[in-house]
Amino acid sequence: MKLRRIMIAAPKSGSGKTTITCALLQMLKGMDQQVVSYKCGPDYIDPIFHKNVIGVPFKNLDTFFTGEEETKTLFLKDRTEKDFAVLEGVMGIYDGLGGVREEGSSYHLAGITKTPIILVVDTKGMGRSVVSLIAGFLKYDTEHLMKGVILNRISKSYYEMIKPMIEKELDISVLGYLEDRKCFHIESRHLGLMIPDETNHVKTLLRSISEEFQKTVSVNKIIEIAETAQELEYKNTIAQNKEDGRHTPIIAVAKDEAFCFYYEDNLRMLRENGARLEYFSPLHDKKLPDGCSGLLIGGGYPELYAEALSANKEMHREIRNAWENDMPMVAECGGFMYLHSAIIDKEGKSHAMVGILPDVCYDKGKLVRFGYIELEENNSYFIPKHEKIKGHEFHYFDSEDNGSGCIAYKPVTHKTYFCVMCGENYWIGFPHLYYPSNPAFAKSFVEKVKRYSDAE
Repeated sequence: MKLRRIMIAAPKSGSGKTTITCALLQMLKGMDQQVVSYKCGPDYIDPIFHKNVIGVPFKNLDTFFTGEEETKTLFLKDRTEKDFAVLEGVMGIYDGLGGVREEGSSYHLAGITKTPIILVVDTKGMGRSVVSLIAGFLKYDTEHLMKGVILNRISKSYYEMIKPMIEKELDISVLGYLEDRKCFHIESRHLGLMIPDETNHVKTLLRSISEEFQKTVSVNKIIEIAETAQELEYKNTIAQNKEDGRHTPIIAVAKDEAFCFYYEDNLRMLRENGARLEYFSPLHDKKLPDGCSGLLIGGGYPELYAEALSANKEMHREIRNAWENDMPMVAECGGFMYLHSAIIDKEGKSHAMVGILPDVCYDKGKLVRFGYIELEENNSYFIPKHEKIKGHEFHYFDSEDNGSGCIAYKPVTHKTYFCVMCGENYWIGFPHLYYPSNPAFAKSFVEKVKRYSDAE
């Protein structure tokens, strides 16, 4: 497939790649390009911006989660040659698993998808040193994927001096710049960017950045670079599930301001295994969707909406009834917190939650567990014996009981710990799972939902 594509990457986090990616997406959409976006790594927040604020389809791609061939397949799935794909990198371009391995890095993803890279360099506090910095990153570019540079947080006058110097000394084009302006700052919190629905001015802000971007960056050169991307060949390793003649069961999926962290490919796999997804709000709705036979509660920010979640006693009763009737249930991170008896916020105030789990969740004031993990069940409920599913943890809250149904393996340090509560019809815990890393999980979940539906 000949797909136009570009990756926006950077030497380190905080260089401005998200701002520039959003500006580029906004501009391409304004040019009536059929633009789609991808986020390298397990992050949820940037893709929410891409979809909710700019209105472009998005997916996550992660070479640790799915390996080279499967990642390439997921990248090209549902794409056409009319699309223009923008990939946003993660951390520093060469920073992969544990910060030291290639897997999971932006460069690894660009390499297997043969995607041209535009390097965003934060020049604040730098002079000619920016030339040597770029030279060093080009030296590590063994596949010669870096095709352009955008300089961030630089004045127009200094840009006009440094641009010809970079292009003379290095074999790379300088495509433009953004000045250092406070009005270009997008608010953030511990999990990344703030949820767009909380930031009323964000659409106006991004339009303003996009307008400036159009003046100072050559979008036409970016498009030209994207058009040079090689044709991609791949083997379709994604199993296609056949209809079994049974009716389509409904999985109720919690989705609102408090619960919004979902991988698009996870939801796709549930549908492809025969489920219909119907969304509901634990914040605003009083009951679960009619006829549902399964429940999925993803991550998010329940601690920010603890008072409203606590007040919705009708929804608490609905979910407790589903639990007591053995309805299949999966809950991750924020969803896991919501099922506790209470969440204790940063001020020490306790907010009653669903109460399926007798313990409480509380703010630790620091990162509790962070990074990639592989999970193996102690008993085979959702995945086959001795198999693992990959996931990710990132949370500041902790539980009095994190469960012991699985062993989590850290892929670089090889440390292990117990986590997750799982049984025949439930899987609940802090880890965010990536279903394509072990398709048996989605298949098993939907099969349990079908059996529950058939028994009703």
